[in-house]
Amino acid sequence: MREAVTSARRIVVKIGSSSLTTAAGGLDTARVDALADVLGALASDGREVVLVSSGAIAAGLAPLSIPRRPRDLATQQAAASVGQGLLIGRYAASFARHGLTVGQVLLTVDDVTRRAHYRNAYRTLRKLLDMRVVPIVNENDTVATEEIRFGDNDRLAALVAALVHADLLVLLSDVDALYTGDPARPDTRKVAEVRSEQDLAGITLGRPGKAGVGTGGMVTKVEAARIATGFGIPVVLTAAPLAAPALTGDEVGTLFHPVRQRPTARLFWLAHATSPRGRLHLDPGAVQAVVARRKSLLPAGITAVDGAFTAGDPVDLVDASGAPVARGLVNYDAVELPSLLGRSTGELAAALGPAYEREVVHRDDLVLL
Repeated sequence: MREAVTSARRIVVKIGSSSLTTAAGGLDTARVDALADVLGALASDGREVVLVSSGAIAAGLAPLSIPRRPRDLATQQAAASVGQGLLIGRYAASFARHGLTVGQVLLTVDDVTRRAHYRNAYRTLRKLLDMRVVPIVNENDTVATEEIRFGDNDRLAALVAALVHADLLVLLSDVDALYTGDPARPDTRKVAEVRSEQDLAGITLGRPGKAGVGTGGMVTKVEAARIATGFGIPVVLTAAPLAAPALTGDEVGTLFHPVRQRPTARLFWLAHATSPRGRLHLDPGAVQAVVARRKSLLPAGITAVDGAFTAGDPVDLVDASGAPVARGLVNYDAVELPSLLGRSTGELAAALGPAYEREVVHRDDLVLL
């Protein structure tokens, strides 16, 4: 038995679209019920469960008479709008058979990188768990644009696991484990455990899958495992039909062992969930202050500004060679910064007022890369 599984009290489970829907794109009631049976048993045993579920877009295809997953964002958003209600309704009915209530939580990247939004997301999930509700998390596909998308729900699940300080992440898909190559080939072997990057050497992951109703693939699942284990969370990767034995500690699928102690959750989100909207070029003194001394970034240490960002956006801090050394949430709009560069905060406060005495990036909003 896997102790990392049997000892976990707070568990995040992710399931993909292909494991919930029929070939025609509608929800498969039997599959949803089977998953609810497994997770309902965990919740009834006193363990906290968060479900990250794909399937909103896929569930909306059949009612809209769309034969396959649309490529354009607007049609995806329309399908998600129809499918999200169907998906959460089906989950509500399935978990109700176990006397459990579910709560829908829809997220975009902005919801968990900006400080106030992050606190709101955490408080909502924490309160739902305290009230013995099963949170059903999904990306908010109806409003998410390319700039604020997570990209796939494997990554979202890893970041949600970090957000709620989970003890375990379980990734359920249509593949029963990680293999060294194509599982159909006779020379391919199953990888039972991954303890470090060395265990992944020589493994052919291929490209993220684009067929069917899902968007992920083994690449996204391994990357999600890297994110979660980097936060100190063990990960089990297996097929949806093996959810019950996987969650009771049987040695099914692939177990990814955690590789480090847990960093600050919000900064972990900042490093892994965001895309920079611009770049701030630092002089050597500022690089030393930010990286070695963990100081805030002041205007005096910035030599140039790239991008069109607004206050609160994530930006990369780069050294003289252009290499990113940190990422942070900027306190100024891009158009404000050029006139401030190279000047001390005291000088700026005297010339422009006390509002300009603030840091460009505060150390509490900064993560080293």
